[in-house]
Amino acid sequence: MDAQENPLSDAAALPDLEPATRRIAALLGQVDESRLDGPTPCPDYAVRELLGHLTGLATAFRDAARKDLGASTAVSPDAALPVLDDDWREVLPRRLEEVAAAWRSPDAWTGMTRAGGVELPGEVAGAVALNELVVHGWDLARSTGQPYAAGEAELRSCEALLAPAEEGPDGPEGSDDSPKGGSGGSPEDGSDGDGLFGPPVPVPGDAPLLDRVIALSGRRPDWQPGS
Repeated sequence: MDAQENPLSDAAALPDLEPATRRIAALLGQVDESRLDGPTPCPDYAVRELLGHLTGLATAFRDAARKDLGASTAVSPDAALPVLDDDWREVLPRRLEEVAAAWRSPDAWTGMTRAGGVELPGEVAGAVALNELVVHGWDLARSTGQPYAAGEAELRSCEALLAPAEEGPDGPEGSDDSPKGGSGGSPEDGSDGDGLFGPPVPVPGDAPLLDRVIALSGRRPDWQPGS
């Protein structure tokens, strides 16, 4: 493909992770110590584990964008419950800034990389990173009683990633390298509908786009602590 025909050759056309990271950073100020053991839409995670996961995924996808394929990109997040370090209030906002900056480079979206121990194209890894930030941002907001909204472009990207693949004459379309794999999951979260992203939850066809994305990720859009 000629460079002029490749949308990834134009930095202005690349998805921007910064709005999603800024929303998460803004939520952190309302997360006091009393909330850390509260429930989240991820059944195995309390708020502290969710924050630990956010720190880990921001680190992993920062390094995936840089093609710095070391320990941070090699381990599945399902291997063990995330541990929230004492310095998370300083580290997590910095990691969020770093992952957004790393994916502003057009090179991040090309070639192959790795996240969660899974090899995948850079453009797929970027879509997965955005999805992780949007959905887990919603998790954190809902767990801590804060409002949450996301831009339409972000949500359309998440919808394309999470929506089930359409059936063709030879079975489901897409492949393990496709951002539309039909698992309702993601490479970083173990995919196959397990872990933090489960089977889609039915919602009305006219539900708001955010609700549809959250339902595709295996969450009830009306989830509240204690529900």
